[in-house]
Amino acid sequence: MDLKSGFPFWAVKNGLMYAFPQLDADLSCDVVVVGAGITGALIADDLAGHGHDVVVVDQRDVCWGSTPASTALLQYEIDTHATDLVKRYDQASALLAYQSSLQAIREIGELAETVGDVDFANCESLYYASCRTDVSSLADEFAWRKQHDFPVRWLNCAGLKDEFGLTAPAAILSTVAARVDPYRLASRLLHRMEQQGTRVFDRTEVTSITATADSVKLTTSSDMTIRAKHAVVASGYESQQWLDQPVARNLSSYAYISDPVDPDELRWLANTMLWESSRPYLYMRSTGDGRLLVGGEDDERDLPSRRDRLVDRKAATLQRKVARLFPHLRAQPAFAWASTFAETSDVLPLFGDHPQYGPRVLFALAYGGNGITYSMLGAGLLRAQIERRQHPLTGLFAFARLG
Repeated sequence: MDLKSGFPFWAVKNGLMYAFPQLDADLSCDVVVVGAGITGALIADDLAGHGHDVVVVDQRDVCWGSTPASTALLQYEIDTHATDLVKRYDQASALLAYQSSLQAIREIGELAETVGDVDFANCESLYYASCRTDVSSLADEFAWRKQHDFPVRWLNCAGLKDEFGLTAPAAILSTVAARVDPYRLASRLLHRMEQQGTRVFDRTEVTSITATADSVKLTTSSDMTIRAKHAVVASGYESQQWLDQPVARNLSSYAYISDPVDPDELRWLANTMLWESSRPYLYMRSTGDGRLLVGGEDDERDLPSRRDRLVDRKAATLQRKVARLFPHLRAQPAFAWASTFAETSDVLPLFGDHPQYGPRVLFALAYGGNGITYSMLGAGLLRAQIERRQHPLTGLFAFARLG
C-alpha cells in the first residue's frame, strides 16, 4: 500500500536510524506485534516492559510506513467534540475518552524522557472558531470542559487579538498539549527494546494469520513461521486488509514544514499549537529547532497518483492560509508531503479482538487525528486484555460499537 507522497520531514531529517535483520528462521514468543511504526513500538514497549516475550515484524524498514508522515500534534482534544460524544454515547463515555487522552499525553512525556532526544516538548493548544457560526458550539464545548475541570480558558475576539494577535471570533486555550518527532521516538524505542532482548525484524511480510483457541500462527512471504500466544496487528492503515468488515474510511492529508523561523516572527507559535473549527481544519505547530509545521487540506480521495500530483498545490494553499492569519510570518514550505489518513465514523480508535479471528488476535487501529495519543492508550488496553484484566476503555474502543 502506497502510504505517503513527497518528502516527509522526519524521514529526511533522521534518515534510516537503525538496521534490523530480516526473519530467516521459525520462532515462538508470547506476543507478536505486526507493524513497527509508532503504534507498534508503543505497544511492544509496554508489553516487553511488563515481562512479555515480544517479537516485532514489519514488511518495510522499521518506521518507514506512515509514521514519517505523522505531524504528531499530541492533544487530549479529540476531533469529535466531547459534547457530540455525549449525544452519540453518554456523558461517562465522553468524559472517559477525554480524561484518558489527557493522561496519555503525560505518559508519552514520561516515556519520551526515558528515551531521550526525540524533540518532545509540552505546549499549549489554541482551538479557534473559523467563523461566527461556530462560536456557539465552541462555547458549549468550553462549558463542558470547564465543568469537568479540564485545563481550559475562553478567549473572545478582543482577547484573542490582544493576547495572540489573531483575528478570529473566539477560541479555547488548552494548557496541556505536546509535540514530538514520531519517527525518532519509534526508532529509538525499537532500538532500545532490541538491546534489552526484544526481537525486531524488518523486511518481513506477514501473509497469513491463523488463530486457534490457544495460539496464533503467522506465516511470512519467505515461508517462515511465528507461533505466539497472541498477535497484535498494528500495521496502521494497512491493518484493514486483514478484516472483511470495513471499519474506517481512508482520506488523504497534506502538510509542509518550513526552514527555521526567526523567533521574533514565530512568537507564541514556538510553544502553542493552533487549529481551527472548520472541517477539514488548518493546523500548525513548531519544532524544537524553530520550524513551522502546517497541515490540513484533507480530501476524500486516497489515490496515490492523484495525491502525488497535489502535494505542491496543497502546500501552496496551506501557505496562503498561514499568510492570511499571520502576514508578518515568513514560513515558506521547505519540505511538503501527503499521506493516507483514516478515521472511523465517530473518530475514536479501535483496539481489541474482532469476531473474525477471536481473542488471540488483537487489533490496534489508532485512527483519527489523535493517533499517537490513542496508541499510548491502546498499549495499556491491549496488555490488559492479554493479561485477562479489566480495562475501562475496552468497551468504548471495541469493534462492537460499530454494530
